[in-house]
Amino acid sequence: MPQSPEDKKRALTRVRRIRGQVDALERALESGEPCIAILQQIAAIRGAANGLMGEMVEIHLKDELVSGETTSDQRAVRMAEIGHLLRSYLK
Repeated sequence: MPQSPEDKKRALTRVRRIRGQVDALERALESGEPCIAILQQIAAIRGAANGLMGEMVEIHLKDELVSGETTSDQRAVRMAEIGHLLRSYLK
């Protein structure tokens, strides 16, 4: 969870934008839009989700590793966790 109100606001803004894109995709499918328009919408959603993931990773690293009160051992564990998460995300 983002610690600062600004980080939380930015993340929620991105989520709301993604929700709008998914709603638009649903409308396009229901109305029989051409496949290329649907594919473009899916690509936009994927890009938005990737942007959200990147921002959340940045927030997490800042909150947990930079400004958080963690020991060296705790930082190593957290780095391993984020590494595992990123490998799974990138599959």
